[in-house]
Amino acid sequence: MGSFSIWHWLVVLAVILVLFGGGNKISGLMGDFAKGIKSFKKNMAEPDDESMEDSTTKASGTLAGPSAPAATTTREKTVTH
Repeated sequence: MGSFSIWHWLVVLAVILVLFGGGNKISGLMGDFAKGIKSFKKNMAEPDDESMEDSTTKASGTLAGPSAPAATTTREKTVTH
């Protein structure tokens, strides 16, 4: 009960390898994540965004439905024996 099995040690070894051995991959991934957050914050802080200006100048309206009323369908009752 107090000792670890081989599977426990393999999991510990895998975690250590991921955290310390694959530093280049993880640091690159975290760097890309940080760049994405910085870009998001920068774009949120800019008040004069062209895409926002385009959306405010367009006429806002509702979506029009089909011009003809929808046809009603009838279902036949099925009898199960």
